Amino acid sequence: MGKAFDITLTWGFLQQLVPYLSVTLQILVISMLIGIVFGIVAAIPRLFGIPVLSQLVILYVSFIRGTPILIQLFLVFYGVPALLLFIGIDVSRMDAIYFVMITYAISNGAVFSEIFRSAIQSVDYGQTEAALSVGMKDAQNFFRIILPQAWSIALPNVANSVIGSLKDTSLAFTIGVMDMVGRGETLIASTAHALEVYISLSIIYYIVVLIIEKTFQVFEKRANRHKAASVHLA
Repeated sequence: MGKAFDITLTWGFLQQLVPYLSVTLQILVISMLIGIVFGIVAAIPRLFGIPVLSQLVILYVSFIRGTPILIQLFLVFYGVPALLLFIGIDVSRMDAIYFVMITYAISNGAVFSEIFRSAIQSVDYGQTEAALSVGMKDAQNFFRIILPQAWSIALPNVANSVIGSLKDTSLAFTIGVMDMVGRGETLIASTAHALEVYISLSIIYYIVVLIIEKTFQVFEKRANRHKAASVHLA
């Protein structure tokens, strides 16, 4: 049983938890960047209907959707060292934070593959025909015409994925990563003031989410500025 609730302790806990925010953000940023690359690569086979690869991507996305992130975390944490040991590579001493980044990158990659695939498919094919008619090559058309429009379409869903991934990072402490939640658990163990610690954690997470939301709103305005201008001229 915890001690009597004391709201005045929250400020002190905030000061002790904030320094560990950098670990949480490190996990988030690196896993998201790698996840975006995974997502683009995974989207290609389904966009172009590549045999076998497209089926493997469907299975990959389905597995990620159908399993909890916590299970995925344990599968990577225990499974990757076991698999690598078969080929003589021992990673058992590797810092647990890398396994967390790998897990979230794989998980985010599945989400991003669906986001980017649907965004690219939503771009009017007539623009591709127009680009090819003026002599653009396929790569030029993709990177200069299709991708910028797909990115602006995908941004709201990307923002939701980033926020969701931020909250999922709270599970990193389950394999020994000392992030904010991990530090919070140690504070609870040493002080028995669980509610105050969780209130402090919720405040930090909420502020970070608000910052992320505002940042993506700015990105969306910038990405859609040409569309808004064309609508205004019309």
